[in-house]
Amino acid sequence: MPYLPPQKRTHDEIAHWIREIVLPQSHTVVATRGPELLGYASVRGDLLDHLYLRPDCRRTGIGSRLLAEAQRLSPAGLTLHVFQLNTDARAFYAHHGFTLIATGDGSDNMENLPDLTLRWTPDGGNEGKEVKGGEEGEEGN
Repeated sequence: MPYLPPQKRTHDEIAHWIREIVLPQSHTVVATRGPELLGYASVRGDLLDHLYLRPDCRRTGIGSRLLAEAQRLSPAGLTLHVFQLNTDARAFYAHHGFTLIATGDGSDNMENLPDLTLRWTPDGGNEGKEVKGGEEGEEGN
């Protein structure tokens, strides 16, 4: 994601955050092939907090399977945040029925990048605006 600013945290700090904060507070589903980690999704309540894939695993259906599992974990609906510049992710979520419910100026995220809040509900009754992005993508946040 070339639009991201330089990383503010070290690899060890990020690993500690994942191990001590994300995993204990979320239901996390991983996609693997043998011993290889291909991607993961973390759901906290109705928030899809993370959905990431290795770049070589995009557009293979893995992201859709992880998202389907996240939707199963939060059957009443999911909310997520995505950077406005992440057009592939925006297209992916639009393809899966997410709609825009809010915009942000970046003051609420570590990267200080403008973001969007998207929502999916199982009945398709999302009352937000259509999400526009690039081509249909197979990646997350």
